Amino acid sequence: MSGNLPGHSDRWRGFLEQCREATSEAQPILSSGHLTRINGLIMEASGLKLPLGSSCRIFPLGGSPVEAEVVGFAGEKLFLMPAEDVYGLSPGARVVAYETRNPIPKIGKPPQYHRRTIDRAKLMPVGESLLGRVLDAAGRPLDNHGPVHTDTLRPLQSRPTNPMSRAPITQALDVGVRAINSLLTVGRGQRMGLFAGSGVGKSVLLGMMARYTEAEVIVVGLIGERGREVKEFIEQILGEEGMRRAVVVAAPADVSPLMRLQGAAYATSIAEYFRDQGKQVLLIMDSLTRYAMAQREIALAVGEPPVTRGYPPSVFARLPQLVERAGNGVVGGGSITAFYTVLAEGDDQQDPIADSARAILDGHIVLSRTLADAGHYPAIDIEQSISRAMVNLISPQHLDAIRRFKQLYSRYQRSRDLISVGAYAHGSDPLLDQAIVQHPHFEKFLQQDLSQRAAYETSSADLHHLFGLSA
Repeated sequence: MSGNLPGHSDRWRGFLEQCREATSEAQPILSSGHLTRINGLIMEASGLKLPLGSSCRIFPLGGSPVEAEVVGFAGEKLFLMPAEDVYGLSPGARVVAYETRNPIPKIGKPPQYHRRTIDRAKLMPVGESLLGRVLDAAGRPLDNHGPVHTDTLRPLQSRPTNPMSRAPITQALDVGVRAINSLLTVGRGQRMGLFAGSGVGKSVLLGMMARYTEAEVIVVGLIGERGREVKEFIEQILGEEGMRRAVVVAAPADVSPLMRLQGAAYATSIAEYFRDQGKQVLLIMDSLTRYAMAQREIALAVGEPPVTRGYPPSVFARLPQLVERAGNGVVGGGSITAFYTVLAEGDDQQDPIADSARAILDGHIVLSRTLADAGHYPAIDIEQSISRAMVNLISPQHLDAIRRFKQLYSRYQRSRDLISVGAYAHGSDPLLDQAIVQHPHFEKFLQQDLSQRAAYETSSADLHHLFGLSA
């Protein structure tokens, strides 16, 4: 026992020193102001000086307080964006600064320093206990399974990753979908976009990937979607098997735009935590367009001028900041493979959000409404889809098989009208003749049942067998 006393006393001294530092950062005086104006989504407050991104609470004359965040200022006035309904607020309501909860010191563990401004932003709970849970954008449980017990806190906004310290994308990730595994191979740490309109099966495809992927942890961010769709995705699409290793962050369309932004950032923070633990993470965010729309609502309410189809410049600055947080960590560490859905209504691929997302992502998968209407599932348009990291993940034989597949498939699609009306004479084009013979096999290859899992090795072998080659 005597030999353990020096180490024991050192741990307690370190713990007390951490407690002393934590108490020194506390603000002894609670600063407050008052509400002066509410204009649409924006509230104005006076009597307070708070930095951007800080939280505060507004106390009405009766009822519970309303949480808000500082999104701008002009002179002595602060612009606040509420996180919930503002009904019941009146002029002169008290506005109190909300002190960010710092990590509690623990015996025998090193202190968590917050030297940078970004580290002192809003902290959210993360940890292993979140697996299997459904949370809102504020970290509160939505699944009626009791409170969330976790001791680890992480800021919503992380530091930018040094691009030179990221591990390269060198290993393929099995997502369980034959068309993606074989023709649009996705690597660990890759960021992919899923471009589709409404009602073409993107949520079902995401659910298949969540159930059948080989990733260790799945983080799902449902941003700006219908409340009914949130419940359906969790219970019917994801299922019990998928939920065991998944964390779902839901910020439906009826919550404030601030909470939708926070939901996307929170889901990314959870994924970053598991990546730092050395795990392979699959991040699914539905959708990136709703995230951009939430930022647009806030920016226009503050007074930022629209520049591109009604979108202010801050929207296009926010998108790469969110997307770049995903990807590989340091060499030998974990990874975040991310799928972001992008709404391209009416197959309009020139939408400003779709165009911007296509430029900052590592590839895109386009879902065609024509294929969906024809009963072709998954409705992946192979001609318009691409995976930019695929060349570094597959063998030359596999790449040659993909090239031959796309060549024949594209040749058939361009001549489909001639073939259907009988205007094409057999023998005029040997390549088209081969495409006509192979097309039924191609169609069968690209389609997959919802309950069927197609492993990466099986998908590659099936592709080679189409051309009589060995994998």
